[in-house]
Amino acid sequence: MSETQQTDAPTSAHEAWGEPRTRELTWYDPMQLAAQAPLTSGVEFLRRMRDGVIPPPPIAAHFGLDIDVVEEGLVTFRCSPDESGYNPIGTIHGGVLCTLLDTVCGCAMQSVLPQGKGYTSVEIKVSYVKAARRGGGPLTAEGTVVKAGSRVGFTEGVVRDATGAVVATASSTLLVFDLPVA
Repeated sequence: MSETQQTDAPTSAHEAWGEPRTRELTWYDPMQLAAQAPLTSGVEFLRRMRDGVIPPPPIAAHFGLDIDVVEEGLVTFRCSPDESGYNPIGTIHGGVLCTLLDTVCGCAMQSVLPQGKGYTSVEIKVSYVKAARRGGGPLTAEGTVVKAGSRVGFTEGVVRDATGAVVATASSTLLVFDLPVA
């Protein structure tokens, strides 16, 4: 390498990357939210969150999640991922889509649970159908209950881009349990 080529190179790789970007997150005490879960039915708990009566969980701030529809057995969320959720090739990372699907699948299950019951994901299978790209607009995810048993539930989810095209789908198995009362 010539002397000129060496001096033309940035003094650090970071200089070539451009200006760094930052993102600020704000959330509320998640344990205060969790303490309210056993006090109402699952559908009422989700409706109270949607309506701003109780705060959303911190994960919502990380991924830009907003609840749109809450019915028994059906929930929809909007997600407006920013570039902090991109993978190295400039598309929305599959983990962001999986998180969105896990959210709607779980909340669909929660929407049919009686007061005092909760759930946790046991398994989720995600199929990525097409890339979610920058400028594709907000994503919409829908979760539905396939079967709600007293100990195990099964749900499905689908994510669509702003044009309505399917981006990813999921099926989920969830464990139902008694919530501790604080």
